[in-house]
Amino acid sequence: MKTKTLSIIATIMIANNTLLATDINLDPVVVSSDFREATLSRTAGAVSVIGQEELIDKASENFEDVIAQTPNVNFTSGASRAHYIQIRGIGERSQFVSPVNPSVGIMIDGIDFSQSALGVTLFDVAQMEILKGPQGTTFGTNGLAGVVNIQSNQATKETEAHAEVTIGNYNRQAAGVAVGGTLIKDKLLGRLSVYKNTSDGFMKNSYLNRTDTQNIDELTVKSQLKWLLSDKHTIDLNLIHLDVDNGYDAFTFDNSRTSTADNPGTDAQKTDAFALKSTYQINPKMHLESKLSMSKSDLEYGYDEDWSYVGQFAADLYPYNYVDTYLRDRKQIDGDIRLISDKEGKIFSNSTDWTLGIYARNQQEDLTRNRLKEGVPSSFTSDYETNNLALYGQLDSALSDRFTLVTGLRVEKWDASYHDSKNVKIDTDEVLTGGKIGIKFQQDEKHMHYIMLSRGYKPGGVNADETLSANAKDYDTETLWNIEAGRNLSVLDDTLLGRINLFYGQRRDQQVKSSVVGKDEKGNPTFTDYIANAAKTHYYGLELEADYYPLEELHLFSSLGLLKSEFDTYVDPNPKAYKAEGRTPAQSPEYQYNVGFDYALGENVLFKTNLEGRDSYYFSNRHAAKSESYNLVNSSLTVLDGKWTATLWGRNLADADYQVRGFGSFGNNPAKGYATETYTQQGAPRTFGLTVSYDY
Repeated sequence: MKTKTLSIIATIMIANNTLLATDINLDPVVVSSDFREATLSRTAGAVSVIGQEELIDKASENFEDVIAQTPNVNFTSGASRAHYIQIRGIGERSQFVSPVNPSVGIMIDGIDFSQSALGVTLFDVAQMEILKGPQGTTFGTNGLAGVVNIQSNQATKETEAHAEVTIGNYNRQAAGVAVGGTLIKDKLLGRLSVYKNTSDGFMKNSYLNRTDTQNIDELTVKSQLKWLLSDKHTIDLNLIHLDVDNGYDAFTFDNSRTSTADNPGTDAQKTDAFALKSTYQINPKMHLESKLSMSKSDLEYGYDEDWSYVGQFAADLYPYNYVDTYLRDRKQIDGDIRLISDKEGKIFSNSTDWTLGIYARNQQEDLTRNRLKEGVPSSFTSDYETNNLALYGQLDSALSDRFTLVTGLRVEKWDASYHDSKNVKIDTDEVLTGGKIGIKFQQDEKHMHYIMLSRGYKPGGVNADETLSANAKDYDTETLWNIEAGRNLSVLDDTLLGRINLFYGQRRDQQVKSSVVGKDEKGNPTFTDYIANAAKTHYYGLELEADYYPLEELHLFSSLGLLKSEFDTYVDPNPKAYKAEGRTPAQSPEYQYNVGFDYALGENVLFKTNLEGRDSYYFSNRHAAKSESYNLVNSSLTVLDGKWTATLWGRNLADADYQVRGFGSFGNNPAKGYATETYTQQGAPRTFGLTVSYDY
């Protein structure tokens, strides 16, 4: 069929076949984020799958670049890279003093990176799955808005090797190598990958006369071992070492890419983590999956608070000189044990597949905040510990040959303890519940319909600032009810493949980031942020993804996300807070799209281009500042020659201006009397480069 050529270009590169090899069969895309693996065409719910052929495209190499092309998925920077992801407008935008419980889960090879998106790099990654809507049954507390599940290339019996080198503008230099194969015949398989990525970044600091204050310096090392103990027992070990030492110098008084800061900041993360998974076939009726993961991360996030240098403004303008740094030491351990039925283990007259599991997690986060105010240092410390214990289960009941009833439930005990150097101490505990119920209708092998009702939850938390009123010191759990209806299809002799999904959701006790803006005794601006249960919100929309192969050499692709969201009520413990009732919540553009094509020019050349864009959206719920709508043009040209591949790539080729973070109702410029203005962090300008790779 025509779909089998261009959609597996990455596989063809690695396998050293010619670009138009017509005898290769297209393997179905497999989704592994649920309890049972299933092909994408048989998966119910809103799921976007990004395969290796897209992940190796250097025109969209970074995590945020890839995410941005997915319907109704947005991101927030405010650092060297995006730290926070939003799905359908739900997700965090920043973290300073207070601990944060994430709305969007991020998993890499079974390791939880939900609060460490800076650590997501995509070299040697096989597939990314983006699950939209609450994932209360499968993932619990981290799955209110959805989950991003990333899978690296795993160990194989055959020896494989891949090496690549990249050079680009802004002094971009990157190199990576991945090697895998059999270590002990029929017993042990292994894979190792190392990737180093550096760049000066696109900001210029005119005061320091430097072009590298927003630099990128990232090292990722991943290894996998697969131990084949027997025909019934397999153990998988995944290890990750991450060392990110990026700069942070992004904001300016005129919203340009030229900074005047005398103390550029740091955006760094060092992580060591592992995930151990045992799969044991107890008998023909069921198998046991046991998972254990641990991670330790040291994070540093710091910036020049005044964005200027001493002497830039006259003394009578009362300029201030502040530097703010947040040092976090985060440790986490997760354990998950589940029994999963197999074909002979179905219950209820051999009609129902079942899953039953228990999950436990402990997370500790120690914070040290060091602040330099007019040359006078101050320090603040806090300790935050959470413990989760959950029971969960799911039934997939065949009502007929075509209809399947899906039911899931998760009950989770949540305990949290917080104390800090300002003598604030708050302990909380609660029982949280999530789940889903839905119907799948398999019309035939190519068409499936589904409708699914799900409930997700996000635990309450603590606001650390001692100046807040008593009723603003903590906040309650948020819940989300969501209903999805969709269809998976394949038509026109399998040349048109698509997924369409309609959704509606209601958020209750919504956790909203707010703030109090004021001035200290010297007239310098002060800013206290906090989270409150400020709102009830509803949203609805559509997500569409389609691939069309009208010719053997031509592949057309498109995706569209439509989102309409509104605060039904909005109440804030601060009576002077911005009133957002009736308004669209932050990070909720009404449309996002991605359209493009790849075209084979001869036997060994592929040209690809796409146009991605999104509507304007509010940066925050505490003010009315908005981004501008934008469109980005990206292209790449790939040439194959034996085992060698060369790709010339470019992103934002039209050099469009766009924003990735913004602050409003905020004054930072002494020359204007600290009048409130809108300040924005600019997205990357035109970037381009060349990647050369070798595959064995």
